[in-house]
Amino acid sequence: MWPLLAGAATLDYSVEGLDKSQRENVVAWLGEAPADEVERTAFLATVRERVEKGLQALGYYQPDIDFSLDKERTTWRLTIQVAAGDPVHLDEYDLRLSGEAASDPAFERYLAEAPLQPGDQLDHAAYEAMKKKLMTLAQRRGYFDARFTANRVAVEVAANTARLSLHFDSGPRYRFGPIQYQGDALSSEQLDSLMPFAEGDPFELARLQEFQSQLQRTGYFRGVLVRPRVEEAVDLAIPLALDLAPARRHSFEVGLGYSTDTEERVSMVWRTPRINRWGHSQETRLEYSAINPSGRITYNIPLSHPLYDVLQLRARLEQNEFGDIDSEQLEFGVRREIHRERWIYGYSLRHLNERWDVAGTTRSDDYLLPGFSLSHKYREGALVNPSRGLSQYYLLEGGSDQAGSDLDLVRGYGKLVYVHSLPDERHRLVGRLEAGAVFVSEGQRDDLAPSLSFFAGGSQSLRGYGYQSIGKEVKFTRDDGSTNTLVVGGDRLLIGSLEYQYRFRPSWRGAVFVDAGDAFDAEQFDANVGVGVGLHYLTPVGAVKLEVANSVSEDDPDWRFIINIGAEF
Repeated sequence: MWPLLAGAATLDYSVEGLDKSQRENVVAWLGEAPADEVERTAFLATVRERVEKGLQALGYYQPDIDFSLDKERTTWRLTIQVAAGDPVHLDEYDLRLSGEAASDPAFERYLAEAPLQPGDQLDHAAYEAMKKKLMTLAQRRGYFDARFTANRVAVEVAANTARLSLHFDSGPRYRFGPIQYQGDALSSEQLDSLMPFAEGDPFELARLQEFQSQLQRTGYFRGVLVRPRVEEAVDLAIPLALDLAPARRHSFEVGLGYSTDTEERVSMVWRTPRINRWGHSQETRLEYSAINPSGRITYNIPLSHPLYDVLQLRARLEQNEFGDIDSEQLEFGVRREIHRERWIYGYSLRHLNERWDVAGTTRSDDYLLPGFSLSHKYREGALVNPSRGLSQYYLLEGGSDQAGSDLDLVRGYGKLVYVHSLPDERHRLVGRLEAGAVFVSEGQRDDLAPSLSFFAGGSQSLRGYGYQSIGKEVKFTRDDGSTNTLVVGGDRLLIGSLEYQYRFRPSWRGAVFVDAGDAFDAEQFDANVGVGVGLHYLTPVGAVKLEVANSVSEDDPDWRFIINIGAEF
């Protein structure tokens, strides 16, 4: 049995008696087995020296090495029997840090966790890694004059001890200097807001990379390059050369899609990523489907930060089918969106004019609705297929008949989506909770517009039921005397869902789920339950979900086939 064998035309060799890491390092030093007789002679002449060097690199300086060479075959066979012996340990550890880095917390943290500490077994690879890390850390933190003033490891072979002497002089720390930038792509105020440092701050490559990343994320530019000109530093201040390649002034996207809820749809998006030097931008989105045609325009004005503090001016025209109600909404609004860590705070004011038709009667109301929203997303793993995560969204808005609305109302809504993978990540759980309530003045319930009421049903709600088909029901009498029941929505919403998923192939998983809930008026809750199974194909844009669900709580349950594309949040 040859524990580690390398083969060639003239010699095979194996190394025995060592553990895995020792053996792999020795074989790395020995290299390929010789291919001809000349190479074989050279190999045999140096084999002991190379075995010793392979072990010395790991701190073993007194190995016992025996050789057994079988020349009876055409291909000679060499067996190398090795006992590594006792390792060398560091009994003297002279590591000195001088210069401004001596008081830098980043260096203190690294030295506390360095791969070689006093008394450790000598490892030359770890020693070289320490030197490389110290120099890399110095370059990343602005110590561009750093150097080693002592760099030596002395081994006392007889005593199996070593003395490490490593003296690192960082020199002074350089600072961020002025930005060298030509053009008017951004105003100085917008540029300053994107900088995570100020002129005169200590240099740090991570901050420079963050600056470049933030410029790229604005979407204003197709290319961003920030170059520190160390060679041009004056009094330790490094000028920064900023090269910006503007993005295309306009971009257009056309898309075709299908969902079970809205059926076939066509969409077109027109974006202007940067309208002026203050970073204004716009997005115009047109979508057509038989159920839900819409158009909306959003004009973005950066305030204190182009990415984290934006004022949005909005206009929207949309038609929708809510239960048995046809609705047309015209909306104008303004919203300030502030990002703090992973939380998004939204302060809004919108004017909504909604016309709707129910049972041949047309109504129209106006609403002026100030509101506040709060959202947060946390995820682990892939963006569109997280292994764990939590998405939260909360909205509170209201209106008064004394301030631009046709009725008094307060409306609240919240949605939670939770994803959790078990230790065996083939198993995954997805939970969803959705709740809402709207309060109106006594006697005004029937005047509430459909888009402000609540409906349930569809691929994103209660699977097994039609899109927005669940809500408060009313009966009316036709001209011919017959009666009909219409779904007009509820002033309360409560939906829960639990889904188990099992990934049986890298890109395929199966699912079973149960959804339950209702859109109802106060104290009229009637649970609607749907159960089903699904097959999901994982793609870079999210899972393509093919699902079959049954409305089991109905007197006459029905099956629905559902197609959906996207991630949980």
